[in-house]
Amino acid sequence: MSAVEHSTGSLRDQVYQSIRADLMAGKITPTERLSEERLAQIYGVSRTPVREALARLQSDGLVQRGEHGLYPYRPRLEDLNGLYELRILLELQGIRRVIDTEYARHDADILGAELEKWYALRTHSLEPDSSFVTLDEEFHTALLVSAGNPALTEALATVNAKIRPVRMFDYLTSAGIEATIDEHIAIAELVLDNKLPQAFESLRAHIDDGRLVVVEHARQALSLAALASAVRY
Repeated sequence: MSAVEHSTGSLRDQVYQSIRADLMAGKITPTERLSEERLAQIYGVSRTPVREALARLQSDGLVQRGEHGLYPYRPRLEDLNGLYELRILLELQGIRRVIDTEYARHDADILGAELEKWYALRTHSLEPDSSFVTLDEEFHTALLVSAGNPALTEALATVNAKIRPVRMFDYLTSAGIEATIDEHIAIAELVLDNKLPQAFESLRAHIDDGRLVVVEHARQALSLAALASAVRY
């Protein structure tokens, strides 16, 4: 997090975009109270644009009111399946729109570059690390971006921000990371080979398998202090 640039756009919009970006990147922890005074110091502005930004973020669903003030959104256990259902709809629509649109193709430059990254990751033995969720989000975002609808990508970013606090505990085993790498490579190869019906089903299964893992971890979280801060009743 850093001071807001003042060169373009209204100050309140810049503050909103900066706080929103930090929330969506996980730079603000789920249990951190969003104090107007502290945020004003961080972003180098007065409290007024911070207050306005927090109101907008609360309307967006990225900020929620708690007992002692405003906090980053944390998904309720019963919300997770619904959020994953929305994620699946958004990501599959990216492939569906290419299938349904004559002459449409995924952007091979965008997806090809992302695929090369995952080829490289497959050559390394990665240790379980919560930061792997960032790499996972980058793959799914690149896949959707390559389909050519920015609105879908923006909506996916919001969903990702809401489920990230729980997904940070998703990759707890090397086997899980290795399986994700292989599945990402397989999906990207199918898309680039224009085998879109197969890619569609592979992507659906891939995300749904992740949903099952995340929901189970969330259930376990209710008795584990480390994860209990990421979900709530």
